[in-house]
Amino acid sequence: MTRDLTCGIDIGGTKIAGAVVDAGGRIVGEARVESPATDATAIATAVAGLVSELAAGHPVRAVGVGAAGYVAADRSTVLFAPNIAWRNEPLGADLARRTGLPVIVENDANVAAWGEFRHGAGRDAEHQLMVTVGTGVGGGVVTGGLLLRGAHGVAAEIGHLCVVPDGLPCGCGNRGCLESYASGTALVRAAQAAPSAAVLEAAGGDPAAITGPMVTAAAVAGDAGALGLLAEVGGWLGHGIASLVAVLDPEVVVVGGGVAAAGDLLLAPVRAAFDRELTGRGFRPRAAIVPAVLGNRAGMIGAADLARG
Repeated sequence: MTRDLTCGIDIGGTKIAGAVVDAGGRIVGEARVESPATDATAIATAVAGLVSELAAGHPVRAVGVGAAGYVAADRSTVLFAPNIAWRNEPLGADLARRTGLPVIVENDANVAAWGEFRHGAGRDAEHQLMVTVGTGVGGGVVTGGLLLRGAHGVAAEIGHLCVVPDGLPCGCGNRGCLESYASGTALVRAAQAAPSAAVLEAAGGDPAAITGPMVTAAAVAGDAGALGLLAEVGGWLGHGIASLVAVLDPEVVVVGGGVAAAGDLLLAPVRAAFDRELTGRGFRPRAAIVPAVLGNRAGMIGAADLARG
């Protein structure tokens, strides 16, 4: 009996991770290579080699690719990527030619959202919002059991919802984006500007050496300053989620990404701000805000599932 195996690839700026995934979302084979992010041809070569390696031991019938960039409606062309050398890159067609397999390409946050929807924290829902909090803020939307992609394939850029007009500058070129207030980058910026004694000690006395995991570790240990910083980030995130839920009306909001490793130290202030700011609160069903469960494998699992069709 076939297990209906497909391959999911997650292309990042530093690594390319791949997995063979069955129809139940279980990973049966996994591998990774370094990402030659500055060379589009080298990326395609590396991905094709990874697929060949994975397919050598498993009867893979299709490939799904999560790409950190804007993916066109054709689910093949990467229009733009900020950290990878893709500009109108026909990645899907190139990989299909190299591998001899059907290939679909999707935004990396979208495939992670789809993975959680199909096999993770959102598996019992029909309408899901996923928010990923890492270096930036990303995410994806599933509505009526379908991934929301928009007219041109570039919907759900959640991190660039404007929360403060003319606010802090964002890497996208605009100001006041949610990402500027609710990301790991925002957490580190705030910690470097006003470090607690515990966080500063963890950084060897150098504010410039402070990292997000240092802040999280200090918060877990009960440091008041670090707890306050996570609460501030969580408050902004809850504010943004309240606005998104007012528009999308999901059953569940799944929160993932590196900063979400702080667990309830982040999610409690997220939920508090959400409950305080959601329009119509008290007179509408409340969306549950829950942690993601698939970790850094969500993208591979989601990409493989989308490739299954």
